[in-house]
This record gives sequence, structure tokens and C-alpha cells, in this order.
Amino acid sequence: MTKITPFLMFQGNAEAAIHFYTTIIEDSSIKNVIRYGKDEAGEEGSVMQAVFTLKNQEFMCIDSNISHDFGFTPSFSIYVECETEEQIDHYYQAFVSGGQELMALGDYSFSRKFGWIIDKYGVSWQFTLPFNERDRNNL
Repeated sequence: MTKITPFLMFQGNAEAAIHFYTTIIEDSSIKNVIRYGKDEAGEEGSVMQAVFTLKNQEFMCIDSNISHDFGFTPSFSIYVECETEEQIDHYYQAFVSGGQELMALGDYSFSRKFGWIIDKYGVSWQFTLPFNERDRNNL
């Protein structure tokens, strides 16, 4: 085994999703996009395979050239540990826009501030502002 990479299968909106993610999350980039050409298995111009990074974590994705009755499930989510309250508020608001709230952004027993959403592309995200040492000493 050489490495493990999270892989996301979209159905027609992979490129829009990765542009959205890499625009909002700093230290992120699109490394490579290979598109279907004319007379290939997928719709011409759609993503055959793309590689992108979010905070230096590499992901791969495609636009499936086969229609499926399934999509993403919230049981697998991208977990984002934030450093400040402003940062978690910014990410949460950006990602919930056009999506669905699973757990409202709030103070939970396991985190100073936490929220769980499904974004407008169907991908599940958990945002947390973890307890710091001072918080843990006061529990």
C-alpha cells in the first residue's frame, strides 16, 4: 500500500464542488482535473478524475458516468477542526448555505462549538471548535 485518499463520487457537479471547497478553505488547491472528451464514456467536459487538497489533505473525485440511485451519506463526513470562533462561524455559514443542517451550530458537551451539515453538493461536514486546556481544566 502506498497511500489512502478520500474519494468523492459526484453526479455532474464535481468541478463546482471542488472550486467551492478550495475557495473557502485556506491552504487548499486543485491539483489536477482530467475531463471526459468527445466520444468517451462520460459527458464531454465532465470530471473523469480530479485531485484536490483541503488544508494539505488530498482528495480525489469524479463525476460518475453511470447514474446511481445513491448519493453521499452523513455517516461519512469531512471533520474540520477550527482554531477560532470566527473561523467556525465562517465555515459553518458558508457550507450550510443551500444545504441542510443536521446539528445546529452550538455548544455541545464534547466541543466548545460544533455543527454538522450536508452541503449543497450532498457532502457531509462536521465543524468543531475543540476545548482548549483551560476549558478542560474547568470541566
